[in-house]
Amino acid sequence: MDGSPTPQATSLSPAARLLGYAGLLPQIICLTMVATGHEWRYSALAGGFAYAAAIFSFLGGVWWGQAVQSGRSSAGIYLVAVMPSLLAVALFLPWTFGWEWPGPALLYLGALILLSPLIDRALGYASKDFMRLRTHLSIGLGGLTIALGLFAGQVV
Repeated sequence: MDGSPTPQATSLSPAARLLGYAGLLPQIICLTMVATGHEWRYSALAGGFAYAAAIFSFLGGVWWGQAVQSGRSSAGIYLVAVMPSLLAVALFLPWTFGWEWPGPALLYLGALILLSPLIDRALGYASKDFMRLRTHLSIGLGGLTIALGLFAGQVV
């Protein structure tokens, strides 16, 4: 041994990490379009909501899959796993009824994404490496989605 630190082994491939972080790009693009007053800024708000809702729903699918794979699941875990999809649809309803949207919906959705790693921790299925990436991505997507919500008042 030469005394230099050994690289920390990780259960995630470089591709998984790179593509995970690349998944923040759509929200960054939407936020940039809204913040700069781009002519498609309202479409960017809608796209940002749709992207965040899709990713939030995807997280529920991850929880479902982890529960099935663990062999130690219960009805409660499956209920938790379907909640992101149901909440995403509920946050979309104000737009369909012509109520105030998307600002409040983006704020709530961003907050839910920020808090979602707490569900991963409570379920206890995720590896340490996965949790680190999940936390980074949730802070990124949740924060960007909240920023979109804050800009929404200037657009609509």
